[in-house]
Amino acid sequence: MDVKISRRVNDIIQKYASGLFKDATLEFYGIKTVKIKEFINIELPVIEVSESSADFAFLLEDDTYLHFEFQTAYSKYDLVRFAHYNLRLYERDGRKIHSVIIYSADVKKAPDDLNIGSLIYTPDKIMMVDYDGDNVYHELNAKIKAGSELTDLDILNLILLPLMKNNTPRDELAATSIKLAQNIPDPAKRTACIAAAFAFASKYLDKHQMEKLMEVLKMVDWATMLVGDAVDNAVEKNTIEITTKMLKEGIGISSIVACTGLEESFIRKLKAELDEKESA
Repeated sequence: MDVKISRRVNDIIQKYASGLFKDATLEFYGIKTVKIKEFINIELPVIEVSESSADFAFLLEDDTYLHFEFQTAYSKYDLVRFAHYNLRLYERDGRKIHSVIIYSADVKKAPDDLNIGSLIYTPDKIMMVDYDGDNVYHELNAKIKAGSELTDLDILNLILLPLMKNNTPRDELAATSIKLAQNIPDPAKRTACIAAAFAFASKYLDKHQMEKLMEVLKMVDWATMLVGDAVDNAVEKNTIEITTKMLKEGIGISSIVACTGLEESFIRKLKAELDEKESA
């Protein structure tokens, strides 16, 4: 199966995983924010910027944004890109933005900020090299085998397990975390954890590794669930909503085609319907 799922990751997070984070806290990782309100699936197409979207973002209960990025390596340019993204997001929505960069255990050191003189970008950072993945795995495994209910922190640790310091290759650990999640007693939480673990893995695994991970899901028919009609419907609805917003903001049809993958004829029809409503 082709890894077309990568185009649907945000929809999977929105459909299955965002509920897991509404009551979650990141204080264990040293990040203090108010509670998450909802997942924000946003695209900010800019002609001169090829990388035009964040890994993902949430709207917080104080009406600010929480912007996440996953990094398996450090590059100064990445900080420039994230800062650029924040500025464009603020320009569009006028909301304050709290950035968090999650560095995998491969990154031993990263700067606290990007200081260019007139502008300072100061994201929070979570250094997963500081967390013992082996120990976390054994604790989670024991808890799930005992049938104990997982806390919000347990769920976050399960999803972020492949990024922690560990002797197991990251792609194998991603498969292990999904297999571990398959044993969660609560069906709803089990579904959300597996979907979230898979969707988040796409942020730090390459295409070949994601194909191997899909094979793990196919063994228990999870691949069908994640790429099936339920997600297709969510994708279609979400894409149309994004397209509508882009049209209202005056973004060109060719740019919308490139960002959404929708047919130009469909977008023109949607624009005509919007123009008709506005003139009514």
